[in-house]
Amino acid sequence: MKIGIAGTGCYIPQITTSNSDFEHHNFLDMDGVPYDQPNDVIIEKFKAITGIGERRYAAKELNTSDIGYLAAEQAIENAGIDREELDYIIFAHNFGNVSYGSSQADTLPSLATRVKHNLKIKNTGCVAYDMLFGCPGWIEGIIQAKAYIQSGMAKNCLVIGAETLSRVVDPHDRDSMIYSDGAGACILSASEEGGEILSHLTATHANGEAYYLFSGQSYNKEDESSTHFIKMYGRKIYEFAVTHVPGAMKQCLDESGQSIDDVKKIFIHQANEKMDEAIVKRFYRQYGQTPPEGIMPMNIQTMGNSSVATVPTLFHMVREGQLEGHEVKKGDVVIFASVGAGMNINAIVYRC
Repeated sequence: MKIGIAGTGCYIPQITTSNSDFEHHNFLDMDGVPYDQPNDVIIEKFKAITGIGERRYAAKELNTSDIGYLAAEQAIENAGIDREELDYIIFAHNFGNVSYGSSQADTLPSLATRVKHNLKIKNTGCVAYDMLFGCPGWIEGIIQAKAYIQSGMAKNCLVIGAETLSRVVDPHDRDSMIYSDGAGACILSASEEGGEILSHLTATHANGEAYYLFSGQSYNKEDESSTHFIKMYGRKIYEFAVTHVPGAMKQCLDESGQSIDDVKKIFIHQANEKMDEAIVKRFYRQYGQTPPEGIMPMNIQTMGNSSVATVPTLFHMVREGQLEGHEVKKGDVVIFASVGAGMNINAIVYRC
C-alpha cells in the first residue's frame, strides 16, 4: 500500500502589499540607528536578493486558524473524502492566532482543534494537534502523518501549514518586507493508485544555531512596550542553509533509490530567491551537474515568505496548473525541502 497525497488546497489572502508600500517606513538597524541609504535603495537591494516584489496579507477579520480552515476545506474537496473519515488533523504554525492589532498569541484551544470545530467533524477519534517546527513544520507534519498511516493508526490525515506573519513583524526592521500570510493543506492517505513517499529526512541543528531566528523587541529604542517580534540573523541563516540543506537533500534522494535524473521538480521553502537558487545549485553540484531549467518552481515574487505555508501553497498551485510554465504529472519524482527556526531541516522524496 502506497502512502501519498490524495488532495491539496490553499488559501491565498486577497490583500496585496507591494514593495512601494514600504517607502515611508522608518527602517532602523539592530542598534536603533537609521540607515545611511534612502528607502528606495534599501527596497531595491531587498528585491534583488529575495526576489520579492509583493506579498499577501490576510484580511483583518481572518486569523491563522481561519485561513487554515479554508485551505483544509479545499483539500478535503480536492481529495473527495468524507471529513468524518479523517483520523488526524496536524496544524503547522509558529505564532498561533494573532488577531489584527493585537500583540498576543492565542493557542488555546489549539489551531487544529479550531479547524476541526469549523469543519464540524463529529468523530471524536479524529485527533487534532499543532506542530511548532519553524518553516519546515508542514513537511514535518507530512512525515508524522505518514508514520501514523504506516503503523496502522490512521488511514487519512489532514496536514495544514498556515501563518499570519504580517502581524508579528517589527515595522522598523527591514526584514519585515520578507514576511507574508497564507495557508496550504493536503490529505495524506493510503492507496494502491495514489502517490508515494519514497524517503524522508529530518535534522535539528541546535549547537550554536538555535537562535538564528528568535523573538525580540522592536529596533525602535523609543518603543517601551513589551511586544516582541520575529527577528533573524539573515546572513547566518543564509550560510547555514546553503551549507546544510543540499547535503540533506542528497542523503534523502540517495535513500529513496531514485536518480538525480529522475527528479522533475524541487518544491523548496520560499524564503529567499537567491538562497534557494544557491541551495539547488549546490545540490546538483554534488552529482556533478547543473540544475535543469524549470526544476524549481517559485511564487515568492508575488507571495512573499509565509513560512510553513510556502511549500504546500506552491505544490497546490503547480499540481492544479496555476503556475505558468510548471506542471507535475502522475509518476513524476519531486523533492520537498525546507529550512527554518530551530534550526530545522527536512526533505521528502515523493512520487506523484
